[in-house]
Amino acid sequence: MCCEITYLRKPPRIKVLEAAGAVADGRVSRVSEKFFKVLSSEGDREYRVYVDLERGEACSTDNGTTYRNYVGYPIISALLISGSLPYNPDVGKSLSGINWRRLNEAFKNYALVEEEVKKIARERGVRPEDVDDYVSEVYERLGMLRLVKVENCLKTQSDKT
Repeated sequence: MCCEITYLRKPPRIKVLEAAGAVADGRVSRVSEKFFKVLSSEGDREYRVYVDLERGEACSTDNGTTYRNYVGYPIISALLISGSLPYNPDVGKSLSGINWRRLNEAFKNYALVEEEVKKIARERGVRPEDVDDYVSEVYERLGMLRLVKVENCLKTQSDKT
């Protein structure tokens, strides 16, 4: 039985900011060494995340990872809290409390959402260029990871560890 290998693509840039906001909000928890749970900004969904950097594997139950094959914000959030990607607490705090689903539905365009989020960050004391620099740093490091998508992360953590 053989499977096609799917490498996760880099996500839209806004997903880095969504992940930083999730960390700042305390919506990311480590369940075990390789398993995490991430609560959505509205609190109505919980994403399961598996990341094994030694094996170069990851998966998450979010739509971006599951259906679009990019590194979704829950995976980025897990990498932020595990220290595998840099976390900027000032940027994160400036993105705290944002209802990401509402913004995404209102603007229907990630570039417009990013502009709106940078306005919010500016109102909270973080310059837009600092937000851009942070996204660029995380985005660059994320691109170096080359993660393979694992198809079934709904298995219990004991099946994976």
